[in-house]
Amino acid sequence: MIRAIFLFAVLGIGLFAGTQFAGQQGYVLISIANTTIEMSVTTLVIFVVGILAILFGLEYLIKKSLNMTSTTWNWFSVRKLKRARRNTNEGIVKLLEGDWQAAEKKVTRWANHHDMPLLCYLIASEAAQEMGDDNKRDKYLQLAQQQDNSTLAVELTKARQQVRERDFEQSFVTLSALQNDYFSNPMVLSLLKITYINLKRWQLLLELLPRLAKAKLISSEEQAKLSKQAQCGLIAEVAKSKGSEGAIALWNSFSRKTRHDGDIVACLATQLIERQADSEAYSLVVESLKKQQNDALLQLIPTMNLADNYPAIVMLQGLIKKNPEDAVAHSVLANVYMGNEKWVDAQTHLEKALSIRADVSDYSALATVLEKQDLTHAANDVSRQALSLISTS
Repeated sequence: MIRAIFLFAVLGIGLFAGTQFAGQQGYVLISIANTTIEMSVTTLVIFVVGILAILFGLEYLIKKSLNMTSTTWNWFSVRKLKRARRNTNEGIVKLLEGDWQAAEKKVTRWANHHDMPLLCYLIASEAAQEMGDDNKRDKYLQLAQQQDNSTLAVELTKARQQVRERDFEQSFVTLSALQNDYFSNPMVLSLLKITYINLKRWQLLLELLPRLAKAKLISSEEQAKLSKQAQCGLIAEVAKSKGSEGAIALWNSFSRKTRHDGDIVACLATQLIERQADSEAYSLVVESLKKQQNDALLQLIPTMNLADNYPAIVMLQGLIKKNPEDAVAHSVLANVYMGNEKWVDAQTHLEKALSIRADVSDYSALATVLEKQDLTHAANDVSRQALSLISTS
């Protein structure tokens, strides 16, 4: 537009000057080598305007041609991009449907034309793993690693695959490298939880739990459950390497609240019993039961090899006196009596426990007690009741 205005302006000025100097057009001589060109000033102005108009016209045609070429190129590029996106979307659907081969084919065919090839290669690696082709899986992960800003996505995909394959040693290595830079990433934290539990890295799990709770990845109930599991795991770990004294030392290092937890006490007592520290286990159990009753602790008493189990009998009788409907206390006392071969007393308490609630182990114990008293017919009846309870459970 500006060029057209410029040409009209020049042409107008020329025409104006022509009319003003009519009959006085002047003289222009151009000499080049042996060639001379003669013309009036008016003719020169018209000639220059004509040349400019031609040049402007050529410029316009060239630009128009280039724009058409660029538009055509962009049209093909956008068409390929749309097709790549459509194939990737279809590949994701195929992956969700379980058609791994189709998913791999869809996402890789146009990956080079996709605006995010990282997504294509990650989906392809997932499909390859589901097909059990580790070589293809690793190849696609390598291609994904070559893309910009791919570290987190690739490593998380790799870690998820390792966890699914139960290759927890490798997932531990992968996630350990990530957690420093991605301290609060929820996927990293969740995968670490699974890895630590399966590798029995109890101390690391205890350190991880507050971060999981802060990120709202576990409920308070699950946190308490995992904390107990980790603490019991630590006790077993230390007991195995350092014996009963090491386990007691570790337990003493726990907080007061933890030491008063009956389930944790039961874990320690179990480890002490396994290492023939039965008297220490009994003292620990009795001290804990004074604070609060715990069925898991009670059920450990018959497994203890005590020099004299009379104090245990007195303690259990005291619990029953406080609560005659305590089925677990009746069952435990019956088992202690069985250890002393007091079959009648054992029968009494087993029958009382079973009158409160049905329990397969108590039925089995009662059948044994009846057989010891040569009450075979009654023992068979009890055994049939136990079998009936098992079949309906």
